[in-house]
Amino acid sequence: MDSLTQIVLGAAVGEAVLGKKVGNKAMLWGAIAGTIPDLDVVNKLFFDSVTANELHRGFSHSIMFSLIFAPIFGWLIFKLYKGKKASWKGWTQLMFWGLFTHPLLDMHTSWGTQLLWPLEYKFSYNNIFVVDPMYTVPFLFFLIFAMIQKRGTVKRERLNRMGLIVSSAYMLLTIVFKGITYFVFKESLKEQEVEYIAMETKPTPLNSILWTANVETKDSFLIGYYSLLDKDKNISWRSFEKDHDLLGAYKTDPLIQRLATLSHDWYTIEKKDGVLYFNDLRFGLMGISPVEDRFVFSYKLNIENGMLTAEETEKNTSEAGPLLSKLFHRVLGNK
Repeated sequence: MDSLTQIVLGAAVGEAVLGKKVGNKAMLWGAIAGTIPDLDVVNKLFFDSVTANELHRGFSHSIMFSLIFAPIFGWLIFKLYKGKKASWKGWTQLMFWGLFTHPLLDMHTSWGTQLLWPLEYKFSYNNIFVVDPMYTVPFLFFLIFAMIQKRGTVKRERLNRMGLIVSSAYMLLTIVFKGITYFVFKESLKEQEVEYIAMETKPTPLNSILWTANVETKDSFLIGYYSLLDKDKNISWRSFEKDHDLLGAYKTDPLIQRLATLSHDWYTIEKKDGVLYFNDLRFGLMGISPVEDRFVFSYKLNIENGMLTAEETEKNTSEAGPLLSKLFHRVLGNK
């Protein structure tokens, strides 16, 4: 999830592990541990966009990473405080849980987390958006109130525990919402007599009320939306042709195979102004407008001297305001 959420989770875990002994230092180092796995974003400075995206949430988000680096970081912190605050074992435990809870949380989002690296499989439950204020804000409030309490007090421990409980309860609630909306989408497809191969569902940005479904058919993908506040369960599906044949001889190119793996085979090929684009459907469209045809993740395919390369398209951040306004209008059940 986003950096703030990981900081809050890491700090709360640090407090739970070592707060009674070292006070706010436990929150500080827990917060640091919670941000370390996402330092893999520096790969964008050294690799092309496809390779960087392949490496994201890889080794740094694995059990192996936590097991290797927790004792190293724990030893460094132990030496920093000259053994006066807590033992090496204590700091190691704090760093392990700070590092390890990061990928455990990320597993619930759409990107996928290579928890069992070097195995290539990425866990992705798709039950919470990468930024969700309903998860983060209450958690943050409990953490702040715990932080200002005296070290080792029952009130401090209770507030920190409540933050962990409330955030976890909300996470469980999103799983319930995912189940409810999944069956709504499934029933809609049945009523409309749509034959499909696979379906995946996920929440839309910043909320867990409005959900979207990607549905694979033989020649196309369907995208639909359903809000838990909708008055009816009739889903309007938009169809996007796969058009994989537009790739021609490049359909078997290693780069296309890598992109297909990255997108879990949820992709379309689009041709605009004579240029081919690879659209990754996992993260949906840029907006929910009935005429929106731009995808959040899309790669421009360039062919030079018979060699195929891919360049991730830039996102126009100036459009964020209007897009969010339309999104929340739809969240409220307004079709």
